[in-house]
Amino acid sequence: MDREESPKITLLFDVITHPRSSSVIDQSVKHTPLVSLGEQVAFLFSLEEAMYMFDKQFEEYFNEQKRTANGRRLEMLSKNLSGEMQLLKEVLWPVIGSFEGIEMEYEMVSLTGVRIYGDFFYKPIQAIIESEGFVVHAEMITRDRFDFEKMRIRTFAQHDYPFIPFTRDDVDKKPEVCRRTLYGILGKHGGIGKKDQYVLPVYERELIRYALRLNRPFGLTDVGYCLQLGKTSSLILLRQMREKNLIRPLSDERVRVHFYELEDKAKMYMM
Repeated sequence: MDREESPKITLLFDVITHPRSSSVIDQSVKHTPLVSLGEQVAFLFSLEEAMYMFDKQFEEYFNEQKRTANGRRLEMLSKNLSGEMQLLKEVLWPVIGSFEGIEMEYEMVSLTGVRIYGDFFYKPIQAIIESEGFVVHAEMITRDRFDFEKMRIRTFAQHDYPFIPFTRDDVDKKPEVCRRTLYGILGKHGGIGKKDQYVLPVYERELIRYALRLNRPFGLTDVGYCLQLGKTSSLILLRQMREKNLIRPLSDERVRVHFYELEDKAKMYMM
C-alpha cells in the first residue's frame, strides 16, 4: 500500500505530453516501417480515447467500491490512492481489460486478530496485487513497520493468496515489463495462458499466429489473404477482435482504419 501523493482522477489523459508518448512513436517507427507518420500520430489520439474510457469506467467502479465498503475499509478508500491508481491504469486494466473481479483495499484478519488490507484482490485467481513505494516500504521503514509488513505477507500465505507486488518505480519506468509479468502469472494460475488459446475461435487464433509471423501492422488485405475471407467477413472478424481487446487500430476511430496491431493479451494466448 502506498500513501505518498494526493489522488488524482483526470478525465482526459493528454498522451501528447505523456513522457512515454515519444517512445510509442519511436517503437512504431522502428518495427513498423510501412506505417506513415500521420497514422502514428492518429494512434496517439486512439490512446487518448482509451485513457478517457479508463477514467470513465474507473469513476463508476470506484464509486461502487466505496458504496459497498464500510468502517476501516471505507476510510482506506478515502485516503491517498495515487500508487494504486498508477498500478491500475498502467498494469491491471490493460492486462485484465476491465475492472471485473478486482476489489480495492481487500480486508483480511490476521492470526493475531489485526485487520489488514491488500491494495487489490483479483478474484479469478484469488491473489493480492500491490503497489509499493520505496520511501514508505524501504527507505523510511521502522522495525515495527518491518515486522508488520512480514505479518501481512504471512497472512496472505495463510489464506493461500499469491502475493504480487510491483514497485512504483517499475510501474512508472517499465510498465510493459510489469504487464508481461502479470500476464505470465495469470497464465500460470489459470487466468491467461497457452491452454486458453483454444477458447478463441479458429479464425482469431490463426490471424494472431499470422500477425506474429508478419511482425508488422496488418490490414484488411492481410486478413483476407491469411484466412481466405471476403471483405465483409474480414471486417466483422476485426471488429470482434477489437471488442475482445485482442487488437488495436493504428489510427483514430473517427477516420478510416487501415492497419492494426496485436495487443499484449493476444500475444499471451500464443505463449
